[in-house]
Amino acid sequence: MLALTAQQIAERATDLNLLTDRQLQEIWGALGSRNASAAEFKQALLRREMLTSYQIGRLERGDKSGYFYGRYKVLYLIGTGTFARVYRAVETQTGQIIALKVLRRRYDDKPEQREQFLHEGQVGMTLRHPNIVPIYDVGTEASALYFVMEFVEGRNLREFVKVRKCCAAAEAVQIISDVARGLDYALQSGVAHRDIKMSNVLISSRGEAKLVDFGLASTKAMTDDLLVNCANARTIDYAGLERACGVRKDDPRSDLYFVGCMLYNMVTGEAPLAETRDRIQRLSKTRFLQVLPVEKVASEIALPKPLITLINRAVQLDASARYQTPRELLADLDLVYGKLSEMDTMLEDEASVVPVPGIAPDSQLLPNAPPTRRPVMIVESNMPMQDLFRQRLKRSGFRVLVTSDPQRAVARFQEAEPPASCVVFSAGELGERALNAFATFVRAPATCHIPAMLLLARNQAEWADRGTGAPHHVVLTMPVTLRKIRDVLERLVPVEM
Repeated sequence: MLALTAQQIAERATDLNLLTDRQLQEIWGALGSRNASAAEFKQALLRREMLTSYQIGRLERGDKSGYFYGRYKVLYLIGTGTFARVYRAVETQTGQIIALKVLRRRYDDKPEQREQFLHEGQVGMTLRHPNIVPIYDVGTEASALYFVMEFVEGRNLREFVKVRKCCAAAEAVQIISDVARGLDYALQSGVAHRDIKMSNVLISSRGEAKLVDFGLASTKAMTDDLLVNCANARTIDYAGLERACGVRKDDPRSDLYFVGCMLYNMVTGEAPLAETRDRIQRLSKTRFLQVLPVEKVASEIALPKPLITLINRAVQLDASARYQTPRELLADLDLVYGKLSEMDTMLEDEASVVPVPGIAPDSQLLPNAPPTRRPVMIVESNMPMQDLFRQRLKRSGFRVLVTSDPQRAVARFQEAEPPASCVVFSAGELGERALNAFATFVRAPATCHIPAMLLLARNQAEWADRGTGAPHHVVLTMPVTLRKIRDVLERLVPVEM
C-alpha cells in the first residue's frame, strides 16, 4: 500500500468531517506550505490535538466508518472484550469526554447477543451510584449498537493488581467495600451483576472502585451445549459454580462468591480458581473443590485473622454458608477495616526485634527513653521492619504509629490535628506508592511544613533526588544504620524543653 501524501490525508479527514475547513487552513498556515510532508502534517495535527494517532491510522488504512456514533466522535480505542469494543470519545456539541461501548460487527445478525447488549445498556441507565459507572445513552448507528458511559480516568482492577502484584490488606478491603456498596445498591434495585471479574472493576485516579458491565452474562435457559460453546468465559464460571452448589441459576449469592475471589487474588497475588481455557473444566465441580483456604496460599504474608475468616466465608462452596447479601458482606468488611486500622496504629508494643536486611543492628541506642515522647508515623508494609522501628524508636523516646497505607497516612496529616510530628515513608516494599505519597506530602500546602523522611532500598537509589532540598525533608538510601535514622529523627523532631 502506497503511503498517503499530506494532501490526501487532509482530503480524507475533511470528507469524513474529522477536520473543518478552518482547522485545515490553520494547519497549512502553521506549516507554511501545502507541500509539507505527510509526517510533518501528521505531527502538526497531533500537536494541536485536531486528530489522534488512532484516527490518523484509520484514515491511512482507508477506513470510512467508525469515526462517529450519533453525536459522539471516537478518539481512540481503550479496550476490547468478547462482545464489544470500548473507545474514548467526545460529545461533539459539549466537548464532554465519555466512554463509548460498541457491539462488535460480527453480532449484527445475532438477535440474542444484540438483545443482551441492549439489556446491559438499559439496565445501566437505571443505576446511579458512586460505585457504578453510569450509562447515559443507548443508540444505533448504521445498525451498530452502542451506549455511552462515564469515562473513568484510571485503570481496571486486573491492571491495578498486575502492577501491585499483591495489595496491602487495608487497600484491598477498601476497594472491595466499594464493590460491595455498588452491588448492594444494584440488588436493592432488583439487579444482579452476573459478570464479576477484575476487569469489570475500574479504579479511578482518586482510588474509588466502580463496577461496569451489568447484566451481560446471563445463564438463563442455557443447555450444556450452549454453555460449552458460549463466548463469555464468566458465564461458564457462574454456571459451573451454581451447579456445584446445587442452587438455582441466577442466584444473587454467586456475585458474592466472585467478589470473594477478587479479594483473595488481591491479597495473595494468586487466583483461587485454577486458570483454564477448557470450557468443560470451567464447568467442573472439581475446580471449585480445589480452592485452597487463603491462609495456606498466603502463609508468608501474615494476613490478619479477621480478613482470613472473611475471605474464606466469601468463597464457601456451600451457598448457605457464604455471605447472603452484599450488605452482610459490607458489614464484615467495615469491621475488618476497623481492625486493620487498629493494627495500623499500634502504640508502645513490646514486639520482639527481628533482624531486617538493609538496616544494621545498633547496640548503642539509648537504653532508657527520655521523658518526652515525640510522635512519629512510620509508613511500612513489612511486619518485621514495623517491629524493628517500633521497638528501637520507642527506646529512643519516640511514640510510634505504624500504617501500611501511604495514601491513608497523607490523608491523616491533612486533618485539623496531624497525628504525629514527623512521617517516615519506607519504599522498600511499597515502592512507587511510598514515593508518590512522599512527593505529595512534601509539596502539598497542608503538609509541606511537616518533617518527612523517605527510606529507599538499594535498588531504588535513582529516586534519591525526589526530595525538595528543604532541611526538614530527608531522603536516605539503604544500607543505613538505625542510629542514622534515629539521629535524623532527633534533628527533625527535637525534644521540647
